[in-house]
Amino acid sequence: MTHPIVPVRLYVLIFGALVALTVLTVLASLYDLGGGRLHYANAIVAVTIAVTKAALVVLYFMHLRYSPRLTWVFLGAGAFWMVILLVLVMADFLTRSWLPIATWGG
Repeated sequence: MTHPIVPVRLYVLIFGALVALTVLTVLASLYDLGGGRLHYANAIVAVTIAVTKAALVVLYFMHLRYSPRLTWVFLGAGAFWMVILLVLVMADFLTRSWLPIATWGG
């Protein structure tokens, strides 16, 4: 099986993007982005940056971009399974206040 020849310049650019996104994550953590209703905006920004960095690593450093389609199918299946798990965890977390808290002795 032949592998594509990837120029070193591309790796350097991706590395620079990863470093810049890391700096952006640190800078975003220094500010309160969600005053008022959107109190979890910092988490949304941090997760968005983290997913972007993970995508860059998987696509370029793990060579998924140049992989056969079957590898993409397995990536999609894993991502779908992670979404299922996150939905179930969030459903549990968000509905915990629906049940009364039992106390000892009354």
